[in-house]
Amino acid sequence: MGAQKRLIRTICLAAVVVGSAANSAFAHETDTQEGVASFYSDRFQGATTASGEPFDQQALTAAHPSLPFGTKVLVTRPDTGQEVEVLINDRGPFVKGRIIDLSKRAAVKLGMLRRGTAPVMVTLLD
Repeated sequence: MGAQKRLIRTICLAAVVVGSAANSAFAHETDTQEGVASFYSDRFQGATTASGEPFDQQALTAAHPSLPFGTKVLVTRPDTGQEVEVLINDRGPFVKGRIIDLSKRAAVKLGMLRRGTAPVMVTLLD
């Protein structure tokens, strides 16, 4: 039993170290990422996010692979100048080339509902 606890602790510590390294790389190398945004399907409404909160399509929230939960970011479409401030409360996206998944309300503010994805810049606000 003691060996199992040590293994679990070691795995948890490794996850924290890796997560911290990814977060600090974003914050110290640059405060902005460029890539493609997408938004959540309606089928996720009410599902539990990685932060433990229920997902709400009408909240201004987003999923990011490494930023800490509670981080505020500004998501800007360079092609239109539209922008929205969102709170990171989930992990994702899990599609190559995408850097952020947005709630439907955030996607509407960026004018990307019809096309489904859009080029964006994600800028740290915290």
